[in-house]
Amino acid sequence: TPTLRRRRRTTTTTTHRHKHKHKQIHNNNNNKEQSKMKVVLGSTLALAVAVSTVSAFSSSHNKHAFATRKNALPTFQMSTVTEPATTTTEESVDVMRPPINMPWESIAEQLQTTFGYSEEQIAAYDDLESDKPALLKLYKAMTLARAFENACNQQYMQGKIRGFMHLDNGQESIPGLVDYAIKNEDIKYSYYREHTHAIASGVDPGAVMAELFMKEGGTCKGAGGSMHIFDKPTYFQGGWALVSEQLPYACGAAKSIMLDRALALSDDDNVVKQDVPPPEDDDRLTVVFIGEGGSQNGRMAEVLNAASKDNLPLLILVIDNGRAINTFTPDVARNSNIYQAGKHYGVPGLLVDGANAADVAKGGKAVIDYIRKGNGPAILQVHTYRFNGHSPADPEHERGRKNEKAWARVEQDPLKFFENKYLANGVFTEEELKQAKNEIRDEVKAAVKFADESPMPPVELAKELEYPDAANTDYNTKPSPAFADNVNKRTISDAQMATINDHIAALRAKAQAGEISIGDAINLAIHEEMLRDPTTTIHAEDLQAGSSYDIPKLTQQTYGQIRAADEIIDEGHFVGKALGEAMNGYRPIVELMNTNFGIYGMAEISSAGNTYATTGGQFDMPLTIIGAGGTAPNQALGAEHSQPFHAYVMGIPGLKICTAASPEAAYGITKSMIRDNGPCFLFAPVKMMKESKGPVDLGQCMPLNKAALLHEASQEAVDAGGAVTVLTYLHGVKESLAAIEEIQEEGFDIDLIELRSLKPLDMESIAKSLARTNKMIILDESTKTGGVGASISAAVSEELFDLLDSPVLRLSMDDAPVPYASSMEKAVVKRGSDLIEGVMQLCTGGY
Repeated sequence: TPTLRRRRRTTTTTTHRHKHKHKQIHNNNNNKEQSKMKVVLGSTLALAVAVSTVSAFSSSHNKHAFATRKNALPTFQMSTVTEPATTTTEESVDVMRPPINMPWESIAEQLQTTFGYSEEQIAAYDDLESDKPALLKLYKAMTLARAFENACNQQYMQGKIRGFMHLDNGQESIPGLVDYAIKNEDIKYSYYREHTHAIASGVDPGAVMAELFMKEGGTCKGAGGSMHIFDKPTYFQGGWALVSEQLPYACGAAKSIMLDRALALSDDDNVVKQDVPPPEDDDRLTVVFIGEGGSQNGRMAEVLNAASKDNLPLLILVIDNGRAINTFTPDVARNSNIYQAGKHYGVPGLLVDGANAADVAKGGKAVIDYIRKGNGPAILQVHTYRFNGHSPADPEHERGRKNEKAWARVEQDPLKFFENKYLANGVFTEEELKQAKNEIRDEVKAAVKFADESPMPPVELAKELEYPDAANTDYNTKPSPAFADNVNKRTISDAQMATINDHIAALRAKAQAGEISIGDAINLAIHEEMLRDPTTTIHAEDLQAGSSYDIPKLTQQTYGQIRAADEIIDEGHFVGKALGEAMNGYRPIVELMNTNFGIYGMAEISSAGNTYATTGGQFDMPLTIIGAGGTAPNQALGAEHSQPFHAYVMGIPGLKICTAASPEAAYGITKSMIRDNGPCFLFAPVKMMKESKGPVDLGQCMPLNKAALLHEASQEAVDAGGAVTVLTYLHGVKESLAAIEEIQEEGFDIDLIELRSLKPLDMESIAKSLARTNKMIILDESTKTGGVGASISAAVSEELFDLLDSPVLRLSMDDAPVPYASSMEKAVVKRGSDLIEGVMQLCTGGY
């Protein structure tokens, strides 16, 4: 275990010395109250360990007050250093989180015991101490980070930067490490406190500042802002605002590196896949930044599992500032030793002291080199302090935060530590460091000037960034990659190719005979597209077995685990991984066994919809989500499996959302979605996946913005005022088709329109029918409040009001949860009998 050296102070007011024996602080072995430390304000050496312990909620002495366990610290060996007796009396403050003051020897010991480095290998990393140019570059990177953030704070106070902004002051050793050891081609994922990470990755400071200024010259044309910095040429891929969401994205990005190597593909100068293998010494990795508070999120365990299972080149860089927003992290987390969290998964970790930037650079590079050598993922935890609050917009009322901040600025400043150390040992002169600061000052001034002078983005840009591909795109005209045949030949064996060709031929024969099911039609489309474009991948649960409806059948057996991945049972995790692949040149398909399971992935689905716009159009998002869902009459699945998830996601911007109630629609829409450069979601009817059969138009893509007229009312019924436009989808299609005969027997008729595109909505087809019938019913498979029918009814009333002779009649699910018992379910789920009654009401004036 690493050795912790804590210094004990002596003051003129101290009447006795507290004697500390060497001791071990063990994790998870007691319920003692959290210890506090008294430190001297203003002295970089004066630290003393308090002998008393107090409750973490020390303001309360009530015996019923919350009690917290002792802060979980690494198993450090304690030692004391006594200061000279001349130390003067100084004001002391309570510091809830003591520094670790970790020497290089302790880091070296970890590298030996945990990462398997030899003493000679470790000594090579220590050469940084005598490499003056490298040290100067490290200093400049940290100084630029500090100066840039200070400038941001000034501009925020002047009103030029708006919204939320999160500054990185005090944590400069992290961007120092990035500048020192991370390459341009390495993929970087950060969170909302990412300005300095972006700049250290090579992103132009002027473009970052302009983005904060909401200017067109910003990295994302002003569409992203402070929390969403993206830059395609430097592979800086966010800036993500939902805490911890970046973890599965980074996992998917690391998987994309493995895909490049497996398929022998690489990026051209425009970061587009080309038929050129990565170099033999390709050692790229993905680095994901996360706080120790965010690391408590369940996504961390999932990513550790996935990264270890697939031996992914992933560095999890934990920025441990002891604060989850402003809350003292040990108040809400039992164990903050994130660097040890990978033990269960075989993922090693290293703890370093963020006050010493050179040690962070040396130790961090050793961990990075471990990953580059193909050893799989690793964790680097940097113990540091954040000098600013969570955001200038947030109050800092949390316990101990203000005192800690003031103390840390004096005692734990990595820039001061660097200057003191390397001025004292003669590596630098004051003049040399001053010159470096002046250069950085000029660079930051230039960045602010560039941002000031950049124009605001045009108002039209917002709508242009809604979809990468226009809603009316003809996907039949999209060319396949020129390298498709070459990749297929080198990655699919002759035996595998023969098997899949036989499978495809059998499905096509069924399609031509009109006997293919919805599930098989989707499976056929997926195989055709995966062969057409080898950058297409697929993720699903039970994938090897074909899932529930054979949608991913034979994908892993044909394309291997690298392209067809069985996933853990958490849709958010593998939707997130797919997002990371999509940002790095691949076309992932996510099959949801039941679309309601996508509730686990709402954060990731939401971000998929936002990404193209948020990045200013830099990153396409060719992600296709497919699943069976909806609510059929007599479904008998209960409330959780009968939720209208299609309605839940309707409000997510940037998504194209379609439904398919026939094999023909399922096949053609699936093919188009896979070719689309934006996120698409196809809902298929859960109770019709195997029973609904019919022909498909082989080889043809369908539009993603069109409804389908399945039945047209007779002209006689129209002339008599007895025709109604019926809009429906999923199981409503079957119910409506079955009701037509009885409706006609009553002397009425309907234009039956299947809403194959819920978003964008085909208002043109709706208007054409409504101009004939002047009456409308929506047979809706979602709740009355907030459902699909509510949105469509509002749009029709706003845009087509003059075509209506009566209000729109909505036959929606009741707002109550769907019961299991069919006797109760009738009160909630609408069906064909309700449609027949509704048509009669509209046509006879009863509504």
